[in-house]
Amino acid sequence: VLEMDVLKAQKRDMSEKAKRLRREGYITGNVCGKEIEGSIPVKMEKKAVNHILSNNNKGSQIMLDVDGESHNVLIKEIHFNALDNVVEEIEFQALMKNQKVQSVAEVVIENRDKIDGGVVQEQLEEIEYRALPEHLVEKIVLDVGDMKVGDVVRVKDLDIAKNEAIDILTDPEAQVLAVTAAKREASDDEETEDGAAE
Repeated sequence: VLEMDVLKAQKRDMSEKAKRLRREGYITGNVCGKEIEGSIPVKMEKKAVNHILSNNNKGSQIMLDVDGESHNVLIKEIHFNALDNVVEEIEFQALMKNQKVQSVAEVVIENRDKIDGGVVQEQLEEIEYRALPEHLVEKIVLDVGDMKVGDVVRVKDLDIAKNEAIDILTDPEAQVLAVTAAKREASDDEETEDGAAE
């Protein structure tokens, strides 16, 4: 069993205003799940949250300790304050052993600078899927070092799509990335022509 990061949280009394809690150094959150009536509003210390998010992301599984009670949860959404890009609220989904959950896996591209004369055009940054908690995937690493101009990777080409334990929700035919020729001048001309045509 993987060692999961533990985040401590406290149940939040809804009379406590989120704004005030944020000023006091807390981040608010919600835990929802099949066995939870409505949802559990929680508050977490900002320091603890930042520590967890340094190596966990949307789509990660962590242990959420709410007033001493442990919940295996998925980080469903992280809401940032648009102005200063600070985390304001996190939505968690409580995981049940035999219940599939919907999540996303982040596409990570490696060795993009090794492509000879080509540029990677990334079309999809994340893949949506459903799976049981033990089959959740956080990242899909794509090594594009050996790819050539004209090569295309579609969702159905990814390992995650070949995994029978995972139901892909993103269109299997959708392009994840394509390698195009690195011709700066030409693309600029094309853009101006496109602009004129419209």
